[in-house]
Amino acid sequence: MTPAPTPAARRRASGAGLALAAASAASFGTSGTFASSLISAGWSPGAAVLTRIAVAALLLTVPAAAQLRGRWRLLRRAAGRVTVYGLVAVAGCQLFYFNAIQRIPIGVALLLEYLGAVLVVGWLWLRHGQRPRRLTVAGAVTAVAGLALVLDLTGPARIDPVGVMWGLLAAAGLAIYFLLSAHGGDGTAGGAAPVAGSAGDGAEAGGEGPLPPVVMAWAGMCVGAAVLAAAAGIGVVPMAASAADVAFLGHRVSWLVPAAGLSVVAAVIAYVTGIGAARRLGAKVASFIGMAEVLFAIAFAWLLLGQLPSVLQFAGGGLILAGVTLVRVDELRGAPVAVPAARPAPEPGQLRPEAAQSGSR
Repeated sequence: MTPAPTPAARRRASGAGLALAAASAASFGTSGTFASSLISAGWSPGAAVLTRIAVAALLLTVPAAAQLRGRWRLLRRAAGRVTVYGLVAVAGCQLFYFNAIQRIPIGVALLLEYLGAVLVVGWLWLRHGQRPRRLTVAGAVTAVAGLALVLDLTGPARIDPVGVMWGLLAAAGLAIYFLLSAHGGDGTAGGAAPVAGSAGDGAEAGGEGPLPPVVMAWAGMCVGAAVLAAAAGIGVVPMAASAADVAFLGHRVSWLVPAAGLSVVAAVIAYVTGIGAARRLGAKVASFIGMAEVLFAIAFAWLLLGQLPSVLQFAGGGLILAGVTLVRVDELRGAPVAVPAARPAPEPGQLRPEAAQSGSR
């Protein structure tokens, strides 16, 4: 039996998970800065996304193959989960979002997409019986209110119901991203944060670990790239790209510069760290921390593009952080306490372990 982890081990795992979640949100937050330079130069959103995913999959091929050496059966066992991850969480989520912003304002589309964190809470309640406590509900309401302020939704805006539908589908895709990332490809529950070293952290029956985050990200991107390419081939996703120089951070640079940033930072680093965070924190906490992507995106736009956030956006950022804190505190309060397993009763005529160790002769 695997020994129960110590409180110090739990704190280390939690700290690593929080650091990975923040790194993932920051990396995802750079995508707007990189993609906007390509789109402004005539690239279609579909071409930018396909380049992002395909190049990232190519970059992860060697590390993924190295981690799978002698363990390819892990990928075969997780084939179904990886396929859904690539179809819905990687390709589908982005397609839904881009369809949404063609019909409704970007701020509204983002707000709808990040309702995925609330969907995670609802799914864990309906599927796993993890009824949200008051702190989690309060944290969800606070974070969504803060998100609305950060996105600055004030002003008249005509809401297209079809665009809202696409936004809600993007929210479902985001929720599936966090749930499948927390599963780790091994079938464990993706709700509460797993305890390091326990049977619920993704260890498989054969003593093998879960599908490594690098492999999970690589396989999902391969599926996502194939789906996007197929969608482009039948005309569902428009594709347009240009090899001309682009405007990036006030300079004319090769299109390879933002394309590399979009693939390495906003895809490779973002997805790998996101999967690692979800496995350590659980889908619920990781999804709420993922809302910080919007804060990072605004911060990068401020620092790199000179777009100063408003007072309302600063206030909204504070509400998001407060909501995430409430959810995290609630998760820690509800964490199960490890109870040492009872020792088996001795056979008749057999000394108890204490007596055997007492020096009896």
